[in-house]
Amino acid sequence: MTVKVAALTGTALAAGIPAVARLRIAVFRHWPYLYDGSMDYETRYLSKFAAAGGAIIVAAYDGDTIVGCATAAPLTEVDAEFSAPLRARGSDVARIFYCGESVLLPAYRGRGLGHAFFDHREAQGRALGTFTHSAFCAVVRPKDHALRPKDYVPLDAFWERRGYAKVEGLVARFTWKDVDQPAETAKPMQFWMKAL
Repeated sequence: MTVKVAALTGTALAAGIPAVARLRIAVFRHWPYLYDGSMDYETRYLSKFAAAGGAIIVAAYDGDTIVGCATAAPLTEVDAEFSAPLRARGSDVARIFYCGESVLLPAYRGRGLGHAFFDHREAQGRALGTFTHSAFCAVVRPKDHALRPKDYVPLDAFWERRGYAKVEGLVARFTWKDVDQPAETAKPMQFWMKAL
């Protein structure tokens, strides 16, 4: 399988929303996110994201099919929940490029696509010219969670190799419905950051 990676911006970004929405629902349904998503929510979320100045979606294609993607945008252009913990710490959020989700179908993992996703997003942050840092946040689940796979390996080592470090004490809380829960609950999301 030959997989190509392309950066989507502007109208191409908007055109990719339905495929990206389906992919997010499929991948995030599994550990550690356990997200019980809907196309309606995803389309609204991604449309708002696509309208953000400086936003980018990096897509991995197998032929014409999107098999993975990653998003990023200036932190000031995304929902306030993402920037609130950084603002509370006194960080200059106008200087932070926010790497959102990164999703990839299992069959395509282990081929360097995760690195390509970060390369493109960080390049976009640098190209915009005003950003000193790149940041993202990742869900924190209890080690004894009933749905945690026995063979699960966290991505911490991968992120550290990319130059990211946990920002101790910097945790956001986001709400969504888990696949095994009747209602939405808030989850802690740990921030990671690197200098661009």
